[in-house]
Amino acid sequence: MQLTMPDEQAPRLLCVEVYGRAPLCYMTETAAALLGELARTTVFVPTTTRTREQYGRIHLPGPASRYAICANGGHILVDGVSDPDWQARVARRIADECVSLDQVRSHVLATADPVWLLKERVAEDLFTYVVVDRAALPDGWVKELAAWADPRGWTVSLQGRKIYAVPKPLTKSAAMAEVARRTGATRTLAAGDSLLDADLLVAADRAWRPGHGELADSGWGAPNTEVLRERGVAAGEEILRRFLRAAEARPAGL
Repeated sequence: MQLTMPDEQAPRLLCVEVYGRAPLCYMTETAAALLGELARTTVFVPTTTRTREQYGRIHLPGPASRYAICANGGHILVDGVSDPDWQARVARRIADECVSLDQVRSHVLATADPVWLLKERVAEDLFTYVVVDRAALPDGWVKELAAWADPRGWTVSLQGRKIYAVPKPLTKSAAMAEVARRTGATRTLAAGDSLLDADLLVAADRAWRPGHGELADSGWGAPNTEVLRERGVAAGEEILRRFLRAAEARPAGL
């Protein structure tokens, strides 16, 4: 949350995710009010690398979004149900352009060292990720994996303790474009802080990234993306304010 003020000046927080019967994720109450207004006045589309099950743990304030994007663009949820036509389209592109998930998983597990490999997971039968001990992870392993994966149609990114291997056609930007087409939106607005958000930000008409996260750590930027100084929950508030101002200027925004 990156709270920098004295405890007695900290904002009131709203828990929006519980995991293992314990509170996990929060937003400020101010951000909750802003998000409620955004969801009532725009086509607000939660977009995440999370699986559908993981996304289901999040309970955002305001009216429910008709559309959501999960699994890094692998699923477009419509009223909570994954659209089968989009699933089939994504599956065809991956099959045509990439080596199989099983082949990638086998390579990852064959080259990883149990000393630093903590977990290996498959998400929605679409991509894989591993959880590692960053202190013990060899400096060159991620680069070597990325060099192996690239000609086989996959991308690799390190985010915190997780290393993702994702098929190149599996993108949030493609799913965003499809939702925009279905809703008739003429303008798209996006925000994100992870390397797997970069294509989404580039594809949007306007975008914002906070002062924290992998994109900030790498110094990533794009002409359409405004870099904010705010970090943590304060960045969440500021991003919502920017969304609302932009949407009010152009009511057709997504």
